[in-house]
Amino acid sequence: MKVLRAAVMLSLLLAGPAYAQGAKPPPPSDPPKGPGEVEREKSTDQAYKKSLRNIPDQPPADPWGGARAVDAPGSAPAQPKKTRASSGSSTN
Repeated sequence: MKVLRAAVMLSLLLAGPAYAQGAKPPPPSDPPKGPGEVEREKSTDQAYKKSLRNIPDQPPADPWGGARAVDAPGSAPAQPKKTRASSGSSTN
């Protein structure tokens, strides 16, 4: 009989945490919004969207830009500079 009691107690102790994970109560619902609140939200949303349009576009960030070479590999060699004597004109 003692063994049976010990087995029942052990099964209850192990099953206890499983009962604690039962169904949760539903979250409280927000009360319905009045017409003034709806208008205020619309105006706030419009002001937010307008402010987003005023932000200039940023170029994508390149954190390794300084570590790379300036010229891309395989690019064409630079043209030699022309001097006044080789160009034939004296205009600047």
